[in-house]
Amino acid sequence: MVGGSVKDVQSKGELDNVIGQGVPVIVHFWADWCEASKQMDQVFSHLSTDFPHAHFLRVEAEEQAEISEAYSISAVPYFVFFKVEAEEQAEISEAYSISAVPYFVFFKDGKPVDTLEGADPANLANKVAKVVGSIKPGEPAAPASLGMAAGPTVLETVQEFAKENGSSQVENQLTSGQGDGLEKRLQQLVGSHPVILFMKGSPEEPKCGFSQKVVGILKEEKVKFGSFDILTDSEVREGLKRFSNWPTFPQLYCKGELLGGCDIAIAMHKSGELKEVFRDHGIEISDSSVAKGTEIGGGKGGISEPSGLSATVASRIEGLINSSPVILFMKGKPDEPKCGFSRKVVDILREEKVDFESFDILTDDEVRQGLKVYSNWSSYPQLYIKGELLGGSDIVLEMQKTGELKNVLSEKGITQGESLEDRLKKLINSSPVMLFMKGTPDAPRCGFSSKVVNALKEEGVGFGSFDILSDEEVRQGLKTFSNWPTFPQLYYNGELIGGCDIVLELRNNGELKSTLSD
Repeated sequence: MVGGSVKDVQSKGELDNVIGQGVPVIVHFWADWCEASKQMDQVFSHLSTDFPHAHFLRVEAEEQAEISEAYSISAVPYFVFFKVEAEEQAEISEAYSISAVPYFVFFKDGKPVDTLEGADPANLANKVAKVVGSIKPGEPAAPASLGMAAGPTVLETVQEFAKENGSSQVENQLTSGQGDGLEKRLQQLVGSHPVILFMKGSPEEPKCGFSQKVVGILKEEKVKFGSFDILTDSEVREGLKRFSNWPTFPQLYCKGELLGGCDIAIAMHKSGELKEVFRDHGIEISDSSVAKGTEIGGGKGGISEPSGLSATVASRIEGLINSSPVILFMKGKPDEPKCGFSRKVVDILREEKVDFESFDILTDDEVRQGLKVYSNWSSYPQLYIKGELLGGSDIVLEMQKTGELKNVLSEKGITQGESLEDRLKKLINSSPVMLFMKGTPDAPRCGFSSKVVNALKEEGVGFGSFDILSDEEVRQGLKTFSNWPTFPQLYYNGELIGGCDIVLELRNNGELKSTLSD
């Protein structure tokens, strides 16, 4: 391979062949739909010039699923120093367990030695330098991609994505300083158009279902409006939450006043109140629906009208979308995902203790192709809440990281299951003196539990108990929660006293009763 170039990988065999040569290899798992992937790819290309003796490859993560699975890739961008179109190279993506892009994997001497998930250009450059070595022998690595060679436009754009991913290191290296006039800037933005929508993505390319829905409503109302993509500016994104005292997006403003989010816009639209508000505020009604003069796609409920779909197919898809409060259209099943992106969303929903149904789009091509048209969303998985498209893997991952997913679930009335930690806290505090033991006080199932029960009874201490043999989740969870590996465990007022030896020592010293009554 010629130094200073990035090669697209078409198969796992091709990737394995390059890795087997023993030279440093960096693979970038990416996806065409992921803007962070595109921006990180520019840095990736500059690094290939800085380090001409390494192989820089690119893999399309979803299409090369076998490669993605092999490296357990769960987010993009992800680098292995190769360039792969993640969705097109499914075999490769699966091989490295890639479920989100960008994602990078680093090889040295034919073996993977490091990985990087997300848009973090500084960390990428540092890892490349570590694996490949300095640009010149005896000199520290100073990648041009972090300086002038990358160009200010690339750096600024990547910086925005890096902020979204919480990269303080990138902020330290790339930020040029922020002014103190954020509130003034927000006021100017809010008042920049008679009607303005702060959304994810643009009206032409919404990046979440809720933003898409409000865009569709404004089109139906034939209202000119401006928009601001909050994904491009984390300062505005976080600042606006405080400025408006509204924790989620989109946010719709009219003449500088917040109307609300998606649900409020829908309710006002259905009742006719939205039209009245626009009329009362002298908002111009026009056939062109965006102040910028761009046409917005969108139809019923903010989802493009199912053009080209038969009434039967459209009705079937609508029924599936509304068949459960939360439904995930995915590749495979929750217990057997067939792509890393689907696996990632399943894991997130389980972490959030959300009950959900799923539909395997690999088993029904009519639904698979029809849903892309119906939702105007071209990839999978697709997550729907109360019949509304939330988005795909990257959107869901981002919303979980920011806490926005919890807010949306709460707003939609989706109850989340009790976490194990919350359950353990409730159990521990269910009695002032609480004993986690094997068996019951009347029928202990081990000698250590029996000794603690007898000690408490001898001291006349009342106590509650829980048989850890009856619940494996509590049994294993409590070991981690208390940082105490054995049973029994005795608690007083929510605090761990200890196990059998400590309880017996306290009794023998005459301190047990006083310890449990202070």
